[in-house]
Amino acid sequence: MADLDIGTVRLLAFSSIFLVMSVAELLLPRRDLSVGRLSRWPTNWSIVVLDAVLVRLIFPIGGVGLAIWAQSNDLGLFNAFGWQGWLVAVGAFLVLDFAVWFQHWAAHKVPLLWRMHQVHHADGDVDVTTALRFHPLEILLSFVWKGLLIVALGAPPEAVLVFEIVLNGAAMFNHANVTLPKPIDAVLRLIIVTPDMHRVHHSADWVETDSNYGFNLSIWDRLFRTYIDQPAKGHLGMIIGLSDDMTAGARKLPWSLMLPFRPLKSRR
Repeated sequence: MADLDIGTVRLLAFSSIFLVMSVAELLLPRRDLSVGRLSRWPTNWSIVVLDAVLVRLIFPIGGVGLAIWAQSNDLGLFNAFGWQGWLVAVGAFLVLDFAVWFQHWAAHKVPLLWRMHQVHHADGDVDVTTALRFHPLEILLSFVWKGLLIVALGAPPEAVLVFEIVLNGAAMFNHANVTLPKPIDAVLRLIIVTPDMHRVHHSADWVETDSNYGFNLSIWDRLFRTYIDQPAKGHLGMIIGLSDDMTAGARKLPWSLMLPFRPLKSRR
């Protein structure tokens, strides 16, 4: 797999999914935005660009590159035993998906990690760009965590590429401000995280915030009993974000970047 091919595939997948979900938000919005795109998107996109540049500079080979390196040096569990095939690829995908769920859970439970993760939750609305709004320090730590697992597993490069594309696409899908028919939502959320399911996680009610940590597969929240079906006030009545002052600050790039270094507010 050439770096150019990997980069092209990922860029095409990202652009296509983002475009589809952005149009779907305009045609089938689930909620009226309290702030609007013009006030939020410049900051959210600035964070996305900054994240991408930093990851590219610090980890130029990326997750797939790490998998290729581990494979060529017989590193990791699967490579050590010579395990190959689709079962190994599926196993690697499931382990990585659970690792992301666990990382997200830890980001809410460990104060140091929450300092960074609250940048994501400070957004006063949830739409497709919220899926990409993560503090650069959190993005870097996330890459280290996933990178260590990729090498430890000896995950197949193809499985890592599919996982990265699916995870990124799933995050944009389940953060999107779109309406799904209830029967379709009910069926989909048996397997994957839907927009209505993940929106509960962005509630200003901390009981609801501490739920529905999944970004892709919904099984982990059901398995570990962190699943909440619907917000108490309904999707149209629920309040999104952390607090009024954070919602206002989240629209500013300097404020967002400095949030982890400000005094940590009580969650209760």
